[in-house]
Amino acid sequence: MIYPSIKLLLIASISSISYLAYAEDTVSTVNEDNSSVLNEQDDIYSLAALKKIQLNQLKINALASQPASIKDPLQPLNRKIFTFNDTLDQYVLRPVAVQYQAKVPEDARGGYTNFRNNLREPWNAINQILQGKPKTAAKSLGRFTINTLTSLGIADTAKRLKLDNEKDDLGITLGVWGVSSGPYIMLPFLGPSTFRDGAATIADRYANVQQYIFEDDRSYWTNNAIDAVNTRAQLLSVESMLHGDKYSAIRDAYLQQRAYVIATKRGEDLETTMFSDDPFESTDEELDDLPDDTQPTGE
Repeated sequence: MIYPSIKLLLIASISSISYLAYAEDTVSTVNEDNSSVLNEQDDIYSLAALKKIQLNQLKINALASQPASIKDPLQPLNRKIFTFNDTLDQYVLRPVAVQYQAKVPEDARGGYTNFRNNLREPWNAINQILQGKPKTAAKSLGRFTINTLTSLGIADTAKRLKLDNEKDDLGITLGVWGVSSGPYIMLPFLGPSTFRDGAATIADRYANVQQYIFEDDRSYWTNNAIDAVNTRAQLLSVESMLHGDKYSAIRDAYLQQRAYVIATKRGEDLETTMFSDDPFESTDEELDDLPDDTQPTGE
């Protein structure tokens, strides 16, 4: 058994990377007419494409266009939790990730990433069935079968057969069903979320295959700690993109990414229906009466 204090540290390390990952996951570029176009990256490992985008071309759109009182009514508390998470990252996780990237070969890191992604495929398939997408679910199960039989998931053989990974979770499924996201919340250790996604995270964790593969506590938490460090190392190349008010940038990127994925899966016209599932969305007249979220309200 692992001592509770060590287990808490591992949980912190595992979870504190998530808020930065969402800031990297979705980026908007600005057209010549000053309108924004959403460009979703496949996953947090598509770093090369992000490096080609000039920083002055980046623009967070999405729910960022709404005042904080609409999208983030719990902002004072959320900012305090964000400061805690950010401090944990800077003093614990990031230094370890830097050493990990420098000393572990790229092939080994990639193989471990594939292994972890492969373990998530059955849960992807279950969510895709719940979303009414049996063909997509069959593809996810096919990926799991092929990759497990050929390499125990260490190599992504299925991708070479043009069976690409499509990540899903219960929060996305609930969004596809029309369940409102609720207010934005910053969770200790776990990072950005909403009421809907936060509740769904509990089911996501219990549904993870690795929970049943690694039966003893030591193996389970060691594997999660390695996953956290491995994922954080992938973000080192893009963390410089966050300037100014990091809290607002990460919040808006998270809300944008989740809304984009859900709208896409529902087959909606992104130009007219983006983010319309949120009950906190207000009319133009209501927004005119509220102050803009242009300044941070504390750390």
